Amino acid sequence: MKYCILIMDGASGLPLPDRGDKTCLELAATPNLDALAKEGVVGLVRTVPEGMEPSSACACMSVLGYDPKVYYRGRAAIEAKSMGIPIEDGEVVFRCNLVAVQDGKMSSYSSGYISTEEAQALIAALNESLADENIHFYPGVSYRHICKIKGREETLQAICTPPHDISGKSIAEFLPKGKGSELLREIMERSKAVLKDHPVNLSRKARDDIPATMVWLFWGSGKIPDMLPFKQVYGLKAAMTSGVDLLRGLARMMGMEVLDIPGVTDGLDNDYVAQVTGALEALKERDLVVVHVEAPDEAGHSGSVDDKIETIYRIDQEMVSRLRSWQGDNLRVLIMPDHSTPIKVQTHTDAPVPFLLWGEGFSPNGAERFTEVEAKRTGVFVVEGCSIMSKLIGWIM
Repeated sequence: MKYCILIMDGASGLPLPDRGDKTCLELAATPNLDALAKEGVVGLVRTVPEGMEPSSACACMSVLGYDPKVYYRGRAAIEAKSMGIPIEDGEVVFRCNLVAVQDGKMSSYSSGYISTEEAQALIAALNESLADENIHFYPGVSYRHICKIKGREETLQAICTPPHDISGKSIAEFLPKGKGSELLREIMERSKAVLKDHPVNLSRKARDDIPATMVWLFWGSGKIPDMLPFKQVYGLKAAMTSGVDLLRGLARMMGMEVLDIPGVTDGLDNDYVAQVTGALEALKERDLVVVHVEAPDEAGHSGSVDDKIETIYRIDQEMVSRLRSWQGDNLRVLIMPDHSTPIKVQTHTDAPVPFLLWGEGFSPNGAERFTEVEAKRTGVFVVEGCSIMSKLIGWIM
């Protein structure tokens, strides 16, 4: 038996009043997902335990079979793991976004999805001007980076807000606050002068692209507990493909192989065919492969209904169709969002999400499509999200 998990990041959402009160999953043409739904088990699953933040780190930890109540200690440390950044005692790390603020408002949490090459040059400039023996910046992908701080563990007590939660809002009331926030605010404020007239930003302005005006620190975390390897817990040799450091970090924490597939990105330009083809090729030598697609979540954060519908459509046409027609050993598939990213709020919520289990051992339970409404209608509800992995590999419904 082989296994594939397809995570459609943030694909679920809320009904859209101006689109007939349908969600993006309902609005998208998804004949392949719907065919699998008619042949498999569809239901709802709670991936974010009550009281925990609805981050992809927390939710994906559940999807991959690890209880976030036990293992989750913050997102930045997971991304640092992916980037090979060590975190020693007395050190903390923060996600460090390159953002654009205009007239005091968060105009772009991603600096217009700045390129990785441009971002690396800006991070290098920040290190040159602001870094010392206690502060260092590490370049990541596009607008996502890491700032490591030594000897100031109180910064973890600061109240920080993700920039994608305040798009179009005044940043004044959302700057880090409370104990430990002073240093974070200082770093953010000092970054403005470094970035203002940097050649990268001058070039972006000349092209009418959005410049990066400052860094934004959030999702702080310290050292994280060791996790038992996936193979030891579930007995399967696993690999993952993703365009984001967070998921690659989770994979490494779990002892999964990280696949390097050309064309895989964190945005709407992702090469869906290359990603799923590479994953299925890797599956020939492994027991389980995780395919994480970030694009629906990015569309949700940007508030674009059409982009979100398009990403769901392309996942169906270019990825799910290949899962259906894969020629090889018997295959079991789990398809689901990790969390919901409704267009209305443009950020994550902790609402239960639909899941689809398909393959040998799974009998139809009456669903006609893979949507939120159909998942609720079946009456199947998995309370503990971290148990969904066991249901994929061992539970016959």
